[in-house]
Amino acid sequence: MPSVTMTVNGKQVSGDVEGRTLLSTFIRENLDLTGTHIGCDTSQCGACVVHVDGRSIKSCTLLAVQAEGADVVTIEGLADGEELHPMQEAFRDCHGLQCGFCTPGMVMSAVDLLNVNPDPSDHEIREWLEGNICRCTGYHNIVKAVKQAAQTMRGQAAAAE
Repeated sequence: MPSVTMTVNGKQVSGDVEGRTLLSTFIRENLDLTGTHIGCDTSQCGACVVHVDGRSIKSCTLLAVQAEGADVVTIEGLADGEELHPMQEAFRDCHGLQCGFCTPGMVMSAVDLLNVNPDPSDHEIREWLEGNICRCTGYHNIVKAVKQAAQTMRGQAAAAE
């Protein structure tokens, strides 16, 4: 059985996995980080989005062994201790969730969007989140949350300069 080593949420982790083990399964079952949701196992829903080496990826599309040596951030690693990430705060403040199942993937995808484009239009937000399915909301409050987080994050970046 192959062994895999990667950094997850700032900590180096290792584990023995079958060659066919998906990264999403490794995260949930080997590391007990259950914030990464598995909604479809077919790359359709986006509930399993994590950051791998700084980019959002559906973790059900990557084998755990393919993440060997990678830096992985899950929804659990986004906050700074008890302080929520601005995107998490915005989703809460703007009611960008209902049942919450899609929320971790939405948040992780939206953070990646703002890393690439710090001031996206509503259209750009909707287009970026196209691979993330929410069955509860009409996406209006999700877009609103991303816009609020973008404003907050731009303000933080300006203050740090």
